[in-house]
Parts: sequence; structure tokens; C-alpha cells
Amino acid sequence: MTAYLAGVCSSALSFIFVVFAIGAIGYLVGGIKIKGIELGTAGVLLVALIYGVVIHFIPEFAIGEKTIYLFSSKLKGNFGIVSNIGTALFVTAVGLIAGPKFFRSFNRSTLAYICIGFIVIALGALTAVLFTVLDKNMSASMAVGLLTGGLTSTPGFSAGKEVAMALDEAAKAAGTVSNLEADVTAGYGIAYTFGVLGVVLFVQLVPKILKVNLQEEVAHFQAANQIKVPEPKGKLVSMDPFGFFAFFAAVALGCLIGAIKIPVINFSLGNSGGCLIGGLIVGHFAHFGHIDCRIKKETLNFTRELGLVLFLIGAGVPGGVNFIEKFRWTYFVYGAVMTTVPMIVGYVIARYVFKLSILNNLGSITGGMTSTPALGTLIATAGTDEVSAAYAATYPFALVSIVLAAKIIIMVL
Repeated sequence: MTAYLAGVCSSALSFIFVVFAIGAIGYLVGGIKIKGIELGTAGVLLVALIYGVVIHFIPEFAIGEKTIYLFSSKLKGNFGIVSNIGTALFVTAVGLIAGPKFFRSFNRSTLAYICIGFIVIALGALTAVLFTVLDKNMSASMAVGLLTGGLTSTPGFSAGKEVAMALDEAAKAAGTVSNLEADVTAGYGIAYTFGVLGVVLFVQLVPKILKVNLQEEVAHFQAANQIKVPEPKGKLVSMDPFGFFAFFAAVALGCLIGAIKIPVINFSLGNSGGCLIGGLIVGHFAHFGHIDCRIKKETLNFTRELGLVLFLIGAGVPGGVNFIEKFRWTYFVYGAVMTTVPMIVGYVIARYVFKLSILNNLGSITGGMTSTPALGTLIATAGTDEVSAAYAATYPFALVSIVLAAKIIIMVL
């Protein structure tokens, strides 16, 4: 009986079960409404984080002679794969949705999106530097972890880790001990929770606080963004009924673009930025030669949501584990400030300086904050996926900025 129970527990706690169970429970939590506010898909992140926290305290237990593992280094790698696949699915779908109109809609607003991307990251970086000055006990590497977690930037986090690892190796070679990489990882985990939930709630609360009629705003938004997309010329051949060829080709193209490095600053867009660009390109041209690359909107919506959920699960569970390891309330507060200040100031600048409509404003803020979950929430709140155009325009510039900021802060401070 004990052996049978151990077998059942082992199967029930398998990696596949955990991923889908977190997704199912997360949607239940996300569907709870309090005064019209709900977490939506971000509920999946909350459940994933809680699971990560729990398994930090109960990583394993025994049934008879069999040890049941809730989490291991091997599973951590698996969650990383889930997160990467989710990111690729989500940003590629966003690019394919925005692509047909993106390059055809360049105007003065595009300059505003570029500026907002830089401004949001610059504000976050300055806030991080300020906290390192005020708190002498906080290292620059911890500040970078809090900054990239607060802005939910995986590429920025990776860039910070890369520099920290190099400095750790240099210290080891010199015969000293350095744990900069661990600080970056812990800081990211501490700030990530508020970074995601804060922006998700922000895009829902702002329209309510300002008493915005979203239906009217969406109508004005769609009227102002009416762009004629030409039909591809010539006879096109469809490779499959769902558009998987086009989607996979966009992801593959994006990975190639993301792998291109600028030698002087050692910068690359990575898979997230590359897949967004790949999706925009394929969505714009809509064909490869005589091969039809147009994909049904329903398919893209489904893929975008699936990618978002996988990303949240893959990033949330390890994030919950890292959250506990070096948690301090002061670090959590610092991370929350690094999320809130750029978000609010960026919104004010977008509204009063660049005169952006509220939907374009919030879309650019989600791009500037590099917040994948917040875009999903904004799309659900607005009821139109056309707001992703502002996200797509802002995101690449914010991405470049956060990667450079993470490297500079660690190297200089």
C-alpha cells in the first residue's frame, strides 16, 4: 500500500502535472473579481510564485522508502524551458498581430514610444542607483536584480547575471570570494512579484480612477488607427490550415535575429526581442514567395494566451524559490519603488507631454516596463488587441535600455 501511495504521489507531482495544475488553479484565482478588479492571467503567476515559496520549505518528503521531490535542480531547468517557449509563443503572436499595421503606421507617435521606452528604464535605473547610495549594505548587483525584477525584464536579468558571473570569476582567480551572481538572482526573485502584479493592477485601475469610458476610448482609438492593409499580390499557397508554418518560421527567424550581437557593447535582442521583430516582419509581408503566411486572428489569440500562461508558470516557480533565499522587506520595498516610479512618471509624461490617448499610453507603458503579463491584461481590459502596437513600438527600445543599464550599474558601482 505504501509503495502504491508513493507511486501515485510521484505521478501526481510529476512536472507535467505541476505545470497544468498551476495553470488551472491560477485561472480560478485570476477569475475572482473584487470591485471590478481581477488578476486575470496574472493569477497563474501568483499561484506559481506560491508554489515556489512552498517548495523552498518542503523540497522533498518520504513515503516509505521512496523520496518524493517537489523541486530539484533538474526541474528548475525544465521550468526555464517552459518560460522560454512561452515567451517565444507570446511575443511572436504579438508581433504577428501588430505586424500588418506596425510599419505602415509610423508617425510622430512613434517617436513618443521610443522616448517613453528610454525614459521608463532611465527612471528605474536612477532609482536603483539612488538606493545603492542610501543603503550602504545593498550591493550594486542586488540593485540590478531588484531593477530587472521590478521591470520584469528577463533579458536585463540575463545581462546583469552575465556581468556578475564575469566579476565572480575574476574574484575567484584573484583568490577572493564574490557572490554577485547570487545577489542578482535573489534581487530579481524578490522584486518580480510586485513588478508583475503592480503593472497588471495599474492598467486596470487607471481607467477606473480616471472614470474613463473604455468603449468610447476603444471606438476613438480604432477610428484613429484605421490603416488599410493591402492584400498580397498573386496566388498564394497555404501550407496548413492553422498557419503553423508561418508561426514557426517567424519564431525561427526571430531566434536568428535575437542571436545577432553588437560587438562593442556585447548586446543582442535575445529570443524575446528577436521573436517580436520576427513576428512583426512576417506579419507585415504576409507571405514567403508564393507561400501564404497569414494566420487567423483566433489562432494568434489562442497562441498568445498559451504563451503567456507558460511564461508565467516557467518564470513564477523559480521566482518563488529565489524570493525566499535572500528576502528582506527593505529590498521588497526598493523593488516596488523601482516598479512604481517609472510606471507613474512614464504615464504622466506620455499623457501630458506626448498627448497620447489612454490606450496608447498604457500600451507604451507595458512596453516600456517590458511587462508581458500587463499587455495581456490591457488587451483583456480594452477588449482589443490593437493596443499591442504601442507595446511593440516601445518594447525594443526599452529592451536595449534595460540591458545596457544592468551592465553599466554593476560595472560602474
